[in-house]
Amino acid sequence: MDKEETEEEKEYFSHPTSTVEGDVEIGKGTNIWHYAHVREKASLGKNCNLGKDVYIDTEVEIGDNVKIQNGVSVYQGVTVGDNVFLGPHMTFTNDVYPRAEGEWNVEETEVKKGVSIGAHATILSGLVLNEYCMVGAGAVVTKDVPANTIVYGNPAVVKGFVCDCGKKFESAEKAFEDMDKVIFRCSECGKEVEIDREVYKRLGKTAED
Repeated sequence: MDKEETEEEKEYFSHPTSTVEGDVEIGKGTNIWHYAHVREKASLGKNCNLGKDVYIDTEVEIGDNVKIQNGVSVYQGVTVGDNVFLGPHMTFTNDVYPRAEGEWNVEETEVKKGVSIGAHATILSGLVLNEYCMVGAGAVVTKDVPANTIVYGNPAVVKGFVCDCGKKFESAEKAFEDMDKVIFRCSECGKEVEIDREVYKRLGKTAED
């Protein structure tokens, strides 16, 4: 932030204890709270909320309406889409084989629109978390997460399916033998969501179930 820029001129809020380095982009309505640190060349969208002790590394891109809870570090190589929730003290990594000495091989991780990640979950580097998936608290994610799935455990596995609105699907509307997709209808908002049959089978169920 330019030292000559006044609080009135800013379109976002940063607490006096926070650190916002130069050459950053921060969208209107974003709040940066106590002791958070935003590094140079980072980009934050509109209406984001960064809780206490959040760290945003250099060149990280954060979309709009993202809520980052206390103690989360988003390291270089991570991209976060719109409407994402990052729970307290969840962890990203960015190198598969890190060493204290030698080169740092940053791998890209993508968190797509609408994803929710629970408290203390760990996301290994080089993965894609697809739209509206939900990662349970304490999970260790070692593989890409399909859209609209619920995963948890160590390592995290598919345990269910969830609507964009956050309501868990209880049963499939359509799951016929000749279909490539399994269709769920949300009891909350009425939306239909298609799940690839191969993803559906990760629950250990057949189409007839």
